[in-house]
Formats: sequence, C-alpha cells, structure tokens
Amino acid sequence: MRTLYFIILFFLTLNVSAQRFAYVNSEYILNKMPEYQSAQDQINKLTISWQNEIEEKYKEIDVLFKKYQAEKILLTPEMRNIRENEILNKENEAKELQRKRFGPQGELFTKTEELISPIQDKIFNAIEDFAKEKRYDVIFDQSSNISMLFSDKKLDKSDNIIKMLGL
Repeated sequence: MRTLYFIILFFLTLNVSAQRFAYVNSEYILNKMPEYQSAQDQINKLTISWQNEIEEKYKEIDVLFKKYQAEKILLTPEMRNIRENEILNKENEAKELQRKRFGPQGELFTKTEELISPIQDKIFNAIEDFAKEKRYDVIFDQSSNISMLFSDKKLDKSDNIIKMLGL
C-alpha cells in the first residue's frame, strides 16, 4: 500500500514538473498594433464630440436658469412654474443624453466593444496558436489583475505574439 502511494506521488511530481508556463503583456501587444491605435483615436474623437454636445446642453440650461433668475420677480406664479418645468425638462434631457452616450450600456461602451473586441480576439487567437505550437500549458496575462510577484523575462512571450501578428 505504501509503495502505491510513492508511485502515485512520483507520477504526480513528474506531471507537475512537466507543465510549461509563460506570460504575455496584452497591453504591450495592443499598443504595438496600429489598428488598436486607430480604434482608440476613433473612440477619443467620439468621446470629445459627445462631451462637447452635452456641455452645450448644460450651457443652454445655465443661460435659461440665469434668465429665469433675473426675471423671476416679474413673472406670475404660473409663468414661474412653466419656466421651472422647462429648465427641469432640459436638465433631464441632458442627463438622459449623458446616460445614453456614457452609461454602462451606452453608445461609448457599444462602440468600444465594436472596435476593440475584434483586436482582442485576434490577440487571443495568436496566443492560443502560440501556446499550442510551443506546447505551453498555461499563459498568464501580466497586464490583468493577476499579481505576479516575480516573473523571469525569459518567460515573457509578448514579442513572440507580436511577431505572430506580423507587427
């Protein structure tokens, strides 16, 4: 029985020592890809454009509010209500536009997914092909939330992936 345990332990030790590990830095790889830079530029331009659009809405609201404040004492209670509702409606429209553009499932999120996902898929496929070709059991991503307290540079295969992508 004891010999059986030693034999099992021996084979388990062999199996563990035979595993091959490597890591890549996907952020480094992404930054080397011209299509990623182009996608980032598109996203930045859209973000600036949408932010300016929202800022214009808030400027209009500010003008309406200042005008209302200046004329408030001359207005009837009914006219005050109308103006206040107009300002509130404009604020709600601006907030809705902001949510539509920058919210969790907003247009910025959708556009980012549309532009970046294919690039990330391309990298993932290259990593997968590299791992199969070179017979790596595990490849970690150094740029993710995995804490790598120490990593030997010879295990960094980011440049190999960049070469596989033709960059």
